[in-house]
Amino acid sequence: MEAWEKVFLGDDVFLKSIHETPNCIGCHGGQPDTDVKTAAHEGVVRDPSAHLDGVCSYCHADITQTAATSLHYSLNGYHTILAERGYDFGDPENVEIFDIHCSGCHATCGQCHISRPDATGGGLVKAHQVKAVVSLTDTCLGCHGGRVGPEFLGQNEGVKGDVHWQKLGMNCFQCHNVTQYHGDGTEYAHRYDGKPVPSCLDCHPTAAAGQGDVMQHNIHEDKLDCHVCHSAGAYKSCWNCHVGLDEEGLPYRKLDPAEMTFKIGRNPDQSPDRPWEYVLVRHIPVTEDIFSYYGDNFLPTWSALPTWKYATPHNIQKDTPQNASCDSCHGHTELFLTEDDVAPEELAANQSVIVTDVPQ
Repeated sequence: MEAWEKVFLGDDVFLKSIHETPNCIGCHGGQPDTDVKTAAHEGVVRDPSAHLDGVCSYCHADITQTAATSLHYSLNGYHTILAERGYDFGDPENVEIFDIHCSGCHATCGQCHISRPDATGGGLVKAHQVKAVVSLTDTCLGCHGGRVGPEFLGQNEGVKGDVHWQKLGMNCFQCHNVTQYHGDGTEYAHRYDGKPVPSCLDCHPTAAAGQGDVMQHNIHEDKLDCHVCHSAGAYKSCWNCHVGLDEEGLPYRKLDPAEMTFKIGRNPDQSPDRPWEYVLVRHIPVTEDIFSYYGDNFLPTWSALPTWKYATPHNIQKDTPQNASCDSCHGHTELFLTEDDVAPEELAANQSVIVTDVPQ
């Protein structure tokens, strides 16, 4: 049989669902009253949810309205950080380059609730069923499986997975609420803009300074992010990344091998919402010449931001090597981001996160 005859609808679950009510043409377009395949497919739209004012908005207007400013949909975090590094989004050529190499991470309604993300090759998750609760492995880890997935599931050699998964079987949705996917109507500059969501204190209020009897919590108060003491070990840092087109004109991203690191740095995003003096940091892959295939000087203010960025690893444990005792962390220079850890050409960019005086 032809592929379209055997895989797209699967069993009759979809045919009996509310999403079948408008039938195929109601969502995807096309021409009725013809048995000729090419004629029937004239005007067909592959992803009718690609635009938020499309078919999903007819029944889910409240969700599509907030999704317009969701970081998953808008990719505003990429725009914010690249613009601070000097990327000119006012240049149509630059917008096209961004669309070619960066917009693949943009998520539509269908790429979460029906198919796998395009960035991972696409493909329906379960016939054509519209899943209210999406797949952890096919959907969440389809995009977040490079770093978050291995950390959370305990797939990094020698590092325990997250206690919330290993001991309690909790999945992404039990910490990250729906507004983090669909948005809450606020146009955040990046994913660490605003209050930490989720916050450890949402479920562990007695961990707040002065609210419990754990001495370390009370001593450190707002000096340390929870991850500094409760991340179970090394997590992935990435280094040089470059983009271009291959001989067939297909876009590629070339990434140097990743490295496992554990570094405590100064908080580059310190604010009343994130008051900590020390946080975990990891190296990001954006290089000054990442767009060198297209020309020079695309990021003229590349060093305006650190290349070691605030990190929230998903490998939380109650007991970790660095919280075994006070001296398991204090005095251990190797745990802190010092000048010796930073490439000479990146020292200027990272002055705000480098630790000059390791706590004794």
